[in-house]
Amino acid sequence: MRSVTVSIDVPQTPEQVYDFLDVMAHHERFTNHYLTGWSYSGPDRGIGSCATVTATLGGKKTGVSIEVVRADPPLCIVERNVSAGGRRLAHGTYTVEPLRTGGSHVAFTYTWVRAPLADRLLAPVVRTTMRRANRTVMRRLATELVRHLSAAGS
Repeated sequence: MRSVTVSIDVPQTPEQVYDFLDVMAHHERFTNHYLTGWSYSGPDRGIGSCATVTATLGGKKTGVSIEVVRADPPLCIVERNVSAGGRRLAHGTYTVEPLRTGGSHVAFTYTWVRAPLADRLLAPVVRTTMRRANRTVMRRLATELVRHLSAAGS
């Protein structure tokens, strides 16, 4: 299946964005519209940071384990996602690039490594659903970055 990429430009520096994304627990704040029941293990941030969640998309619920498998500060974080009883394996990659005008371009790419037959048969619908959910993620991330930095500054 082809990957899905969504992105947003934010006024924060790449270092500020990366520092926020590096903490696994922060992800709950901008993905809890479709990822719920968060529990954490491993370190709070960086490689080995893990979460277990329930994903609800397209009217279906599935358990997902998420683990950070690569971290290249302040430009990239790669998560491995396992769900559907191990039949679905994917990578979620956040890339953060500086903008010439200041701020950052933040992109999230969801790449299927292995997908159940139903996902493959319904690939256009699955990709559209993921794109829609992750566009919301990007908008919510932008809002949470502002809240986080405002709280840190007060």
